[in-house]
Amino acid sequence: MYKTYLKALQLINTYKSSFCLLVFTLVTSNLTAQVTADSTSMTDSNKVQVGAAQMNKYIPLLKGKKIALVVNQTSVVGNTHLVDSLLALNLPIQKVFAPEHGFRGKADAGEHVKNSKDTKTNLPIISLYGKNKKPSPQQLADIDWVVFDIQDVGARFYTYISTMHLVMEACAENNKKVLVLDRPNPNGHYVAGPMLNPRLKSFVGMHPIPIVHGLTVGELAKMINQEKWLKGRRSCKLTIIKVKNYTHQTRYSLPVKPSPNLPNNLSIALYPSLCLFEGTQISVGRGTYSPFQMIGYPEKKFGKDTFTPKSIPGMSKYPKHKNKVCYGIDFRHKDNTGLIKGFSLKYLIDYYRKFGNKAKFFNGYFDTLVGNFSLQQKIKKGWTAEAIEKSWEKDLKKYKTLRRKYLLYAE
Repeated sequence: MYKTYLKALQLINTYKSSFCLLVFTLVTSNLTAQVTADSTSMTDSNKVQVGAAQMNKYIPLLKGKKIALVVNQTSVVGNTHLVDSLLALNLPIQKVFAPEHGFRGKADAGEHVKNSKDTKTNLPIISLYGKNKKPSPQQLADIDWVVFDIQDVGARFYTYISTMHLVMEACAENNKKVLVLDRPNPNGHYVAGPMLNPRLKSFVGMHPIPIVHGLTVGELAKMINQEKWLKGRRSCKLTIIKVKNYTHQTRYSLPVKPSPNLPNNLSIALYPSLCLFEGTQISVGRGTYSPFQMIGYPEKKFGKDTFTPKSIPGMSKYPKHKNKVCYGIDFRHKDNTGLIKGFSLKYLIDYYRKFGNKAKFFNGYFDTLVGNFSLQQKIKKGWTAEAIEKSWEKDLKKYKTLRRKYLLYAE
């Protein structure tokens, strides 16, 4: 199929006629259909087709242009990585920019990712995690288009969207075009949590949006661009290839785990709520093979379920409470209906109340992670989960109005 596709490209180059353009369209449509059949079996709607699979829509834009890709292990078309798909079509890929966890997605959270070369393709890999989070003018000098194709999970503190922001900013500053190949948001069916306080802006929270923002990366890119959130109130030249046959209520099971510690659907669904424990002394199961599916602490009063965090290279080398038995809740064996359907503070508040030395429950990362100064204080003052969540309603109502301006898919 790829050879047929390439022949169509060669025909266009040779004849540049309307007939050949029609041939090209037919071939790419056929290829897209084949890719879709390979890549959608994981959803409850086999009609869902990610942006990257719709090659007939974006290959003509990239043909003859110098390309950089912002991709990782989730950037697959069927069973094939996007890099390999585009190289098979003889497109001039110059380099790959890699986000947190690296190009192949094997680095721990927060681990420094080095520049390197991909052993399979020999392409230069430039890390966008560590000191260099934003492409430099020199790194973009030989580029016409930057293509972003990474699976997100819909939480503000998940750093792939921060990488997208900085890539868009660099392209705006250097007059480069950005192509976002959109993918479904597995937590895109709701909006929840506190809005970001601008004073707490960081790489785990760059935008004035709630923790659960309810947007695909394409929708968020559109919002960032049109709301002028890029440095200097710039906007970049942005093109988005939409997901086909998708709404925000479509259930979508990710074919590839988006990062080492989100291994399955349950962890992804619980992540927005359980990630708040990263700003406390409580373990979320890092150092096990079921992270973000359990919580616990080395005291029996925290629950009947047990787990012992161990050093696991590629997942968590230095987990919290390493080699200590933690007692708590294993959500794999519990009714998770509430947490899967939406964001919850219930367990965070319960564990704070059980904790002995309350002055040490929260660590210095908590406020930055949640993007909010008041949440910690309200928990300490004894507010209930319901009262805290109600205090966000006014801001969330305003955000939802803004969000509707940028939705590419039905709610």
